[in-house]
Amino acid sequence: MARTGSESLGASLARLKQSAGITGTAPAKCPTHGDYIASVLRDGALSGCPECSRIDQAQAEAVERGEQQRLAVAARLERQLGQALIPPRFKDKTFANYRASTDRQQVALQLCVDYANNFPDNAAHGRCLMLLGHVGNGKTHLAVAIGSAVVEQHRRTVLYTTVARVCQQVKASYGKEAAQSEREALEVFRTPDLLILDEVGASYGTDFERMVMFEVINARYEEMKPTIVISNLFAQALAGALGDRVVDRLREGDGVVVVFDWNSARRGVA
Repeated sequence: MARTGSESLGASLARLKQSAGITGTAPAKCPTHGDYIASVLRDGALSGCPECSRIDQAQAEAVERGEQQRLAVAARLERQLGQALIPPRFKDKTFANYRASTDRQQVALQLCVDYANNFPDNAAHGRCLMLLGHVGNGKTHLAVAIGSAVVEQHRRTVLYTTVARVCQQVKASYGKEAAQSEREALEVFRTPDLLILDEVGASYGTDFERMVMFEVINARYEEMKPTIVISNLFAQALAGALGDRVVDRLREGDGVVVVFDWNSARRGVA
């Protein structure tokens, strides 16, 4: 005679219990959750509280989710840092490994640390930063350190580029076979939350460079987006290279100027 469905289910449960080493059930008490029915194992031990097991499982799953989220955040930061286009030579530059052995170097370092730490406020006010002065004193080092901190601490987008690259990209938009329009080329530099613009004034201000720099910086100025300008020129020469209108926009809103006027440290660490 064939077994009924309930008999088949009962037999299956019995076999499962036997294979798991369960010989029966018995009343038990959890000090936290009170009475429950425990399974009796072959060695006479009682199974644990099911509510405790449920909580332990939930905590384990929460830890696993937390680890997955941590890995996702790390991957996103890695992508954002990659999208910042920081050159390989500068990717390991941080505030910690900038050598500040003199008072003026320490002041420059602290101003840059403060700018990074206060970036949400700087972004809200469109506050720019100019790093000006002699070659080889770590201006790019500190600018990149700011950019990395802005990505890692504040989850904002950053783009590092040079004036030459900006001009090349805009020029490339003029050809008949150009992949993008001039407006689209300029949009690349308007979009990031922070733009780091290096080698400003290196060609000492051709008309084309002045036009492009005004378009980029003015677009960001209008949208209250901060720009970091790095130049080997000092303030007066920078105004001559870029034009007073551009420098005025960089200074507006309590723009920060850090002057690197000591001898080159390029042969050292900074």
